[in-house]
Amino acid sequence: MMRRLIRVLCAGGATLLLASCSGVQSALEPGGVGASDIHTLTIIMVIGGAVVTLMVVVAIAGAFWRRTISPSRNFWLFGGGVALPVAVLTPLILYSSATGYSMRQPTPPAAERITVTAHQYWWDVAYDRAQHRQTIVSANEIVLPQGRPTEILLKAADVIHSFWVPGLAGKVDMIPGRTTRIVLEPTMTGLFRGQCAEFCGTQHAAMAFFVKVLPPEDYERWVVAQGAPAATPEEPFLRRGLDVFTAQGCGACHRIDGVAGADGRLGPDLTRIGARQSIAAGLLPGGVGNIAAWIASSQHLKPGNRMPSYDRLTGEELRAVSAYLESLK
Repeated sequence: MMRRLIRVLCAGGATLLLASCSGVQSALEPGGVGASDIHTLTIIMVIGGAVVTLMVVVAIAGAFWRRTISPSRNFWLFGGGVALPVAVLTPLILYSSATGYSMRQPTPPAAERITVTAHQYWWDVAYDRAQHRQTIVSANEIVLPQGRPTEILLKAADVIHSFWVPGLAGKVDMIPGRTTRIVLEPTMTGLFRGQCAEFCGTQHAAMAFFVKVLPPEDYERWVVAQGAPAATPEEPFLRRGLDVFTAQGCGACHRIDGVAGADGRLGPDLTRIGARQSIAAGLLPGGVGNIAAWIASSQHLKPGNRMPSYDRLTGEELRAVSAYLESLK
């Protein structure tokens, strides 16, 4: 019975471990320079640990087999207790220190710079395009160019958070009152999932974000497109949605570039919400239906977040405002 229980626990633990390392949030599939360095370091550490373990097991087995300690006790004391750890651990320590130092090198002057501010429970993203005299504001999604380093300046607006994109780099804490940094240099295009890695409250597990890596030329086109304000809708149903958004005072918390009065920063920027991979910091995929569900039942879907549920809206108002927000691309 006990053996069966142990086998079940081991199988379950292995399943959870593999599940946590699959898909777009995987430290075992590096897509950036930092993640590749960490992946290589992990492999070397595992091999080094396996070699030490094997040598210890062989020595213990030999002692039991022969039932004598030979050579002398001093040999085992100084050879196995001092010489072996020094010979194995010194190269590993030097290599790990060099890897850590390389990840903290100064940012190249020409690097992109993005400021990410963590809130309970969402991410504010601001692209500093000083050379274009432009600041692009977004939320819960970061767009990066492939093959170019980007410095991410990290801030926390309330409690301690932690920024982690396993497929691109390691994790860095975000501490109120301080600015930390990390440099992301993607080596492949695609979509990578990030996560807050420091418990920050009841909805910590539902505080995710996505990083979209584009080829450099597509990234520059994306930057140019972000400079335009949201277009005023011409379709009557979408205009009705804009009227509902304005009448309900949504602009006091949310910003939509180009909409009068919609300049709030208490909640995520909605200027391009229709083009994002998800809403509510990775909780739901985008789309009119999910946007409507979030507006009407935000406290049911994500209890404790700072957006109230707008269940007082009529069905027509809810459909209109959701369709309007989904059109913002």
